[in-house]
Amino acid sequence: MRIRLPATAALCALTIAVSSHAQPAPQRGEVVFTADFEGPDSPAGWPAGTILGPGYQSEHGIMIERPAGSPVGTTAVQRPLPLEEMRGCLVHFSGMVKAEDVSVKPQSWNGVKFMVIFETPGGKQYPQGQIEVGTFDWQRVVFPVRVPDDATSATLVLGLEAVTGKVWYDDFTFTIRKPPFVVVPRRQQTGPLYKGHSLPRLRGAVISPNVDEESLRLFGKEWNANVVRWQLVGWRPQGDKLDLDAYEAWLAEQLAKLDAGLPLCEKYGLYVVVDLHSAPSGPEASGKGLFTDKSCQDKFVEIWQRLARKYKSSKAVWGYDLVNEPIEGAVAEDLLDWEELAETTARAVRTIDPDHAIILEPGQGGNPYGLNRFKPVDVPGVVYSVHMYLPHAFTHQGVLGDKALRFVYPGVIDGKLWDKAQLEAALKPAIDFQKTYGVHLYLGEFSAIRWAPDNSAYRYLKDVIDLFEEHGWDWTYHGFREWTGWSVEHSNDEADGDRTATPNDRQKLLREWFAKNQEPAWTGGK
Repeated sequence: MRIRLPATAALCALTIAVSSHAQPAPQRGEVVFTADFEGPDSPAGWPAGTILGPGYQSEHGIMIERPAGSPVGTTAVQRPLPLEEMRGCLVHFSGMVKAEDVSVKPQSWNGVKFMVIFETPGGKQYPQGQIEVGTFDWQRVVFPVRVPDDATSATLVLGLEAVTGKVWYDDFTFTIRKPPFVVVPRRQQTGPLYKGHSLPRLRGAVISPNVDEESLRLFGKEWNANVVRWQLVGWRPQGDKLDLDAYEAWLAEQLAKLDAGLPLCEKYGLYVVVDLHSAPSGPEASGKGLFTDKSCQDKFVEIWQRLARKYKSSKAVWGYDLVNEPIEGAVAEDLLDWEELAETTARAVRTIDPDHAIILEPGQGGNPYGLNRFKPVDVPGVVYSVHMYLPHAFTHQGVLGDKALRFVYPGVIDGKLWDKAQLEAALKPAIDFQKTYGVHLYLGEFSAIRWAPDNSAYRYLKDVIDLFEEHGWDWTYHGFREWTGWSVEHSNDEADGDRTATPNDRQKLLREWFAKNQEPAWTGGK
């Protein structure tokens, strides 16, 4: 829980009764709430004492102020929302916000509040828009929320928390983006699951696009890996404007590396996953432009059509990983969300290339829990992929944040006991997804930082690989000859920057599994 709203005169707590009457099924695009604060009755429905100020391109909007020098606290207004129309839906909460002299947030969740509080039997949830501080003119803030199925009340909160300054609000529109999620299991499959290959298992690693021939030879022939995930990675926008021509120039450089590497992968018995690690995007470079700019979505589909034509005859290509760890954030109203864009792109690829696997990761960064509300696309030949870095505090310890904080696996990590049973629980959405929909799963990335205390990385990797194998998943470790922090050729000592002559336990573990691999058919098999 991120916020405590004090009972002050400026804060009027209201509740909403939940109707027991049946409601018609909500439809995409249905508007469940609007407010523009115009008309003779404004601000009807808002708490007594709500102050009006100049609005966005209009006469009225809500104004909230905490003068400089005020004690730490919160000034806010609340009002109930029509929960029955939203329960279980993906809703886009949209409104215009303007600020003046808003002070620095003590914590990231403080500041200008545009938030909805949901009461559920399991506790409260506090989704909110991400809003800057300081002074800024009117800007639209949008944040998507899947409203809990068991929510008992919904309350809109506007105001200033633990900061001072002035803020104005106007033109709220809350819209159904997706109706309630309904699981529709597929009919029981009589034949084997589609995998896009005929081998018992693909086991390998993520590699750098700068890999050399000797590394590919070692990995394919001496280590006996049979797949690599080739990253098209490293897009770094320049300036503050969307420049898709610059993106195209960067992509051309990356594809030249892939084109040089594919014959070597074929030579050394390595299937290749073509991973568009960096999607076309704007200056934020995180890929979020894919969901805020139509030209990025159009470019994304066009790129994959081009890649399908380019690689449809390649023996070495196993599949096309459409985008790495998609994170939607707020999807612009006239754009496709990730499931819609994924299906559109997969359909475009499949009309060109009928054979190679199409690999899809769920939103929420490709995490296993992203499959909880993800539906298979209506396109043949699709493999679904997740990445496993849970618990993140263990796998990434010392990478970011408090470098002195260290966790041991198995053990208590961030207040929870993590062992093999807990790892399986974290992977349960992927396990259930495979069983429910009859699809094949591929673990595209997993790892643990090599300097985890007491050889913990080895024990973590052993347990997660056991789980992948138990459920018949293909997998690629992250990574081989990429960043040394994940390297199984380096010791457990963070300060040691050289590869060791003697294999450590992590390397032995991977190579024991690779020893079970069969080679692709074009090599003559094994």
